[in-house]
Formats: sequence, structure tokens, C-alpha cells
Amino acid sequence: MANFPLEPFRIKVIEPVHCPSRQERERILLDAGYNLFNVPADAVYVDLMTDSGTSAMSDNQWAGMMVGDEAYAHARNFFNLKETIQSIFGFEYFVPTHQGRAAENILFTTMVRPGMSVPNNMHFDTTEANVAARGGAPVNLVIKEGLNPTSHHPFKGNMDVVRLDRFIQDTKPENIPVGMITVTNNAGGGQPVSMANIRAASAVYRRYGIPFFIDACRYAENCYFIQQREDGYAQKPVKDIAKEMFSHADGCTMSAKKDALVNIGGFLAMNDVKIYRDACNESILREGFPTYGGLAGRDLEAMARGLWEGVDQDYLAYRVAHTRYLAERMLEEGIPIIEPPGGHAVYVDVKRMLPHIPQANLPGQALSIELYREAGVRSIELGAVAFGHADPDTGEMVYPELELLRLAIPRRVYTQTHLDYVVNALAKIRDRCDELRGFRITYEPLLLRHFTARYEPL
Repeated sequence: MANFPLEPFRIKVIEPVHCPSRQERERILLDAGYNLFNVPADAVYVDLMTDSGTSAMSDNQWAGMMVGDEAYAHARNFFNLKETIQSIFGFEYFVPTHQGRAAENILFTTMVRPGMSVPNNMHFDTTEANVAARGGAPVNLVIKEGLNPTSHHPFKGNMDVVRLDRFIQDTKPENIPVGMITVTNNAGGGQPVSMANIRAASAVYRRYGIPFFIDACRYAENCYFIQQREDGYAQKPVKDIAKEMFSHADGCTMSAKKDALVNIGGFLAMNDVKIYRDACNESILREGFPTYGGLAGRDLEAMARGLWEGVDQDYLAYRVAHTRYLAERMLEEGIPIIEPPGGHAVYVDVKRMLPHIPQANLPGQALSIELYREAGVRSIELGAVAFGHADPDTGEMVYPELELLRLAIPRRVYTQTHLDYVVNALAKIRDRCDELRGFRITYEPLLLRHFTARYEPL
């Protein structure tokens, strides 16, 4: 039996939750078009759809909310956040945004033109969509181990640097306005990227004069994995590892709803003054004045304090062990997952769990629906729905190599009992998984279809 980690906190406030009956859950699924995004939160018992914006804020963060300066321009909380970002990330300029996809939107709107390409280890859904919305091509170049669910490579999120160099030469540097790396690699199982790989990728980008931006949503968890797994970093504080990591980049996009432990917020940071000025102009048009970026002063303060809490050693040790506990319990029950587990989620390898359902019949979506039907647990499919797309030349569907069900764990929210409940529900489904059947889409938008698509069972 896996050992549950000791919490470096105690519970001060609770929120009641309720699990509808199975009959009610059946009706809710039907009304929702079998899309768990459409399921009311009050009808979810354990919500593992995302770790984004779902964390429990600390007493210190809530106290910070009470000293929010709601001045329109240059509120004092902006300067607190500026000092924090410069201390941890080291970038000279930043623009706050209401969340990470807004930072992506600003970056790609100002830099990407139709026909251009943006390489990454693996783009996540909103990053990929924001590139595509500007007429660009998002290109994934993760190492081969990153696509092998059972490989125990310590840094499965690494960029294939040889392929990156070859891709830049073939595509021409002038057609690549920005290059990226996502830490940790969310689309590939929450897998970390090593410092050596970031350094090597940075060298390639700089050789060709391509600005290098890090998708930094879970940067603190990535830095913790570097500390635990990479030679030369065992005695180095996470904050110092972060400063070194970002020193290899020209900027970053950040959804603070992850490793900054807030319910809303993000930012775009950079060193280049032209990119900063272009970002400010775009922010004024879309988000707000560049010192508030769609956020209240109290949100800026909660973010500034949460960023410091996110690099705390005790918190990160607990966070990663909490996720590992769920993964080890699932492995004990014979549930196939992406190994080793990452920091923020456990990913079920749906191809191994439901081998009888082809990707064209959306097995990841089928499993997510069944988990809600069985136990009122909400998860998210990351496979044929989220990352499948039609080939622009042939029109035929192209499916991702990984078909995953993500169980993303909100920070400082759920207990051991909740995680055991999830495992028991999956074990019941495992015993009758041959009975599960696929689904088909009855409605889908052009981009990010998994948010609003509707389905029906086959």
C-alpha cells in the first residue's frame, strides 16, 4: 500500500460537497451532451478536471486580498508582483493577464503571422489553438520516450534538440517567430524537462536568432523534479533553480492558476523592450491597462504571495508525493498510467485500458463519462477529442499518439480518502471495461472542440 504524505498545512475552512445518485448522474450526463464541461460543479463529488484555478488559497493570500489597491493604473500591488516576478523569474518586463491563455493570445497575436511555425516540446490545448488562430502551425518535438507510457526516463518532457535544429533549418528561421518549451509537459503526462535540455534548446534557438519563451504554468513543479533527479541540483533551492532555468529564455507565458496557487491570473514576461511595448498595446486593447491586465488589485496581490508559496520546499515535496500516492494506488489496482507520474496529475493510458475502442470512437471521452457515471468524479480527456484534427490536405482525421484520461489534482484541496475513492471507482470500471462502448461527436466548434462539443453513445 502506498504511503500518504504528511500535509505541511492544516485545514481552516471547509466547503460541503454532495454526490448525486447514479440515476441523477445519468440524467445530468444526458442533459450535458455527455460533455463533462457542461456538468454543474454542484453535481460533482471529486473534481479532477483541472488543477487550474482550483487550488485552495492560503490565509496569507486571503489576507493579501484585503489590501488590494484598486487604482486603475500602477496600483501598489502591481509593484509587489513586479518585485516577485523579477526575483523568481529574472525578466525585466511583464504584463499581467487574467490567465495563461490571455498571455498566449498577446504573444502570438504580436509575433505570429499566417504560414509561420512555432516549435515546442508539446503544445497544450490553448497554446496550440492560439498559434493556429493566427494562421500558424504548432509543431511538437518531444523526445521519443515522451510518447512511451511505460518509459521511466526521468525527463520525458525533454525537447528532441536534434529534431529541433533540423526543423529550423528545413523551415527557415525567418518563418519561426518564436520557439517554446512547456514545463512540465502537460499534454504528455505532466512530465518534466531537464535543465540540460532547456540549456541545449536555448542554444539552438539563439543560434538562429529565434526568441525563446517558456510556457511556465507548472515551472515550480518542474524545478522540484530537476532538484530531485538531475545531477548537481540536489542542494540547490527551488527558487535558484527557477532563476537559472529562466535565464536561458527570452520570456515566458504563465497561468498563475497553477503554480502560483491562485484562482485567477497570469502574466507574459520578457526582456526585449519591443516585445514588451507590443504586448502593452495589445493588453490595452484586449485585457486592460498594462499594470492590471484584466485583474483587480487584490488578484495581483494574491498572485504575488502565491508565487512565493509555490516555490516552498515543503509544499512542493508534499505536492509531488500527493500525486505519486494516487499513481501508486492506481498501479496497485492494475490501472495503466503514464509512468512515472508527474507533479500535477495522473494520466490513465486509455489505449491499454480500453484497447477494444478505436480512437475514432473516442475512448478517452468514453472513460471520462464512465468515471462520472460510476462515482461522480470529473476528469478530462486528452486524446482524440482534445488533440485530434483533420489533415488540411486530405481531410482525414489525425489522432495523437497518446490517448489519455487526466486526473488533475487541485492543490491543497483533497484528502487521502478522496483519492482512495477515485481509485476504487476506477477499479470497478476496470472489472467491466469490456462493456464500455465509444462515442461520436454530434456538435463541435473549429478550435478547442473539447470545451463545447456534444456527444452521443454508439
